[in-house]
Amino acid sequence: MDVISLGEALVDFLPNRRGQAVREVTQWTPCLGGAPANVAVGLSRLGARSGLVGVTGEDEFGHFLKNGLHREGVDVRHLRQTDEGKTGLGFVSLTRGGERSFTFYRTRAAETFLDQRDTRAAVKLLRSSKVVHVGTNSLIHAPARAAVSEAVKLAYEAGQITSTDPNLRLHLWKDPSVLRKLLGLLFKRCAVVKLSEEEIEFVTGSSDVPTALDWLERRGVVVAIVTLGPKGASLRFRGETRHVPARKVKVIDTTGAGDGFTAGFLYGLTRQYATRAELEKADLDVLEGHAHFGCLVGSHVVTKLGAVAGLPRRSQI
Repeated sequence: MDVISLGEALVDFLPNRRGQAVREVTQWTPCLGGAPANVAVGLSRLGARSGLVGVTGEDEFGHFLKNGLHREGVDVRHLRQTDEGKTGLGFVSLTRGGERSFTFYRTRAAETFLDQRDTRAAVKLLRSSKVVHVGTNSLIHAPARAAVSEAVKLAYEAGQITSTDPNLRLHLWKDPSVLRKLLGLLFKRCAVVKLSEEEIEFVTGSSDVPTALDWLERRGVVVAIVTLGPKGASLRFRGETRHVPARKVKVIDTTGAGDGFTAGFLYGLTRQYATRAELEKADLDVLEGHAHFGCLVGSHVVTKLGAVAGLPRRSQI
């Protein structure tokens, strides 16, 4: 296995056209969603072997997600379905420029019932993967945090490449200090950390990109990345910073652009590196090339509605 993602899958409902508030939309289309799930689909479309460890509801939307991910080639053997909660739903409202806002229905969402039953059942798959990638939005309950923290710790100690894109949704957290503590634990053990420009102030205390990259590097992150939307991305490795531009495209919907970047970047890593030690010895020019590829994948995503429709196949790049 190339990459195993841990975290949420949920259903994104997309409007039939842009420029409407949620209350004004008359037609919705259900789509695969959830950042870790999006990354898994992106990797699979590029030709990598990917899987998802998580929880959905034992309901129609849960079946929709599991069947859809399976059709995309994602390993869903460890995507558990439960009647403890319902599958999370997100309704996306788009401006005419493609920027989005979300209305979520995730109270007692099934994704938050991830626990050590799931990660320990998937331990063979986790240990066989080059990269263990995690999100944070399904981790609002302590058992989920403990399960993912343990999985990342074991992968780190085994010398695997560990990765996180927190994809912050602060409204999900009653106490943001709990999230900050979780991120602190993850960053100490994650070789790759990707943040968006909008997230860096909450995480690092600074809205300045170079300062944020310094902050991440001081915490032991091997490759630190800040994505900058239409301005591309900045990458830090061994004290050096590189900026990669984004391709200019007609933006339809920015949902999932960061997930597309992450999928493209991790795809590049797995073509060359199988362990953290190998990544630590990487060539900066090569990593910059992977970041360029990540930006290219992200630029495809924003040309279609939703996080998944625009994810390209390798033949389209």
